[in-house]
Amino acid sequence: MSRQADIERRLDDLSSRVRQYTDGVTDTAEGWVSRGRRAVGRLNRGDATRRIAQAAEDFADEANYQYRRLRRHVNRHPVATVAIVAGTIGAFLLLRRAFHSDDED
Repeated sequence: MSRQADIERRLDDLSSRVRQYTDGVTDTAEGWVSRGRRAVGRLNRGDATRRIAQAAEDFADEANYQYRRLRRHVNRHPVATVAIVAGTIGAFLLLRRAFHSDDED
């Protein structure tokens, strides 16, 4: 009888641990679901959607402006542009050589 009682006690302990684990998982999942619902609720409001669209439009406008500005600079000063590009490549190669370890050969 003691062997059967021991097995029953271990099964009870195991079932209580499994129950605690599943309760924790359930709480975590419910928390994630509620956080997701709050985030979706914030994004579904017209105000948030409009702000995101405006920010994306502003970003696109700024990128377009910077591209056109760089293009004008290259057209007006081609030698300076070549010098900047050459200096950048040279600095990259110099830093690469300076930080290149002998173990990588």
